[in-house]
Amino acid sequence: MGLLFVETLPGPKVFKCKLCKVDSASQDEIVSKDFQGRYGRAYLFEKVVNVCLGPNEDRHLLSGLHTVNDVHCSSCQQILGWRYEKAYEESQKYKEGKYILEKAKVMKVG
Repeated sequence: MGLLFVETLPGPKVFKCKLCKVDSASQDEIVSKDFQGRYGRAYLFEKVVNVCLGPNEDRHLLSGLHTVNDVHCSSCQQILGWRYEKAYEESQKYKEGKYILEKAKVMKVG
């Protein structure tokens, strides 16, 4: 078994996995704070780190049908949110390639 590489983010405000405290995203990467996740409020991020993606899955979300991947913390494997792989409605295409992190699963430090 190899060593786990963990990327540490610079800057004063960083989101970390609530369970294991590994960096997950920088506040500078927030696209929107106005999203709903499985467990309440969620943030849409342009880029996240220290995560693994689950398989593609079609889901009917509040904004319509999307192909998504669950986003797991690469350290503790907790599900933190999901990644938008494909949006089927033209008005939702801006989400493709972006990440949802659930406020209940991450903590802001700084």
